[in-house]
Amino acid sequence: MVLTDGRGLPLAAEIASASPHEQALIEPLLEQRLLPKKPRRLLYDLAADNDELRTRLARRRIELVCPHRKNRKKPSTQDGRKLRRYRRRWKIERSISWLQNFRRIVTRYEYHANLFHGFVQLACLMVVMRRF
Repeated sequence: MVLTDGRGLPLAAEIASASPHEQALIEPLLEQRLLPKKPRRLLYDLAADNDELRTRLARRRIELVCPHRKNRKKPSTQDGRKLRRYRRRWKIERSISWLQNFRRIVTRYEYHANLFHGFVQLACLMVVMRRF
C-alpha cells in the first residue's frame, strides 16, 4: 500500500502478507507518513467502505472519501458532493503505475520482507526525485 499526497507523490509505503484485509493496513500506513502534518482526507476504493473505519479515522480528524458498496445494508453516510473528490483518485493510480515501472517492485524476488520494503522505499524515493 502506498500513501500519496495530492499530487501523487509517495509519502509512505507499507508491505504485508496477502492475508490481512486492506482496511487493517490503513492506520499503520498513516503512522508511517513522512510529514508531521496529518492528511485531512483519505481517498480509497470500495474496500474501505466500513463505518467502523470511518469512525476511527474521524476520531483522528481524517475524512474517509470512498464510494459505498452496492450491497450496503445501512443508509448512506455521504452525498455526491464529497464523492466529487473521488474523481482525483487517478493521481493515486498514476503513482502506483510509476512504482510498477521498477521490476523489483512488480515481482517480489526477495525472501525477506525487510529487503523488499527497502526496495519499495528506494523506488518511492526515485519517483519523488524524478518529479523535482
